[in-house]
Amino acid sequence: MGRDLRKYSRQTNFRLVAGFVILLFIVGDGLIYIFIGKGAALMGLVCLISVLLPLLLIVLSLWLIDWIAKRNNQGI
Repeated sequence: MGRDLRKYSRQTNFRLVAGFVILLFIVGDGLIYIFIGKGAALMGLVCLISVLLPLLLIVLSLWLIDWIAKRNNQGI
């Protein structure tokens, strides 16, 4: 049984980010729904999605650049 610390670190970071996003959506938007109402909760959901979309595009573009660089380095 070997230890791959890079894989473990990557998996842990992914779980932390996923947990934060889920917590933000459920708790944050849930509190808006409870205290302010349905319309405000829908607007909060729109705002959360509009903030996450550019971040997701940046992460995907960086992942694509990393993948292309690794693929080109293997051919050398």
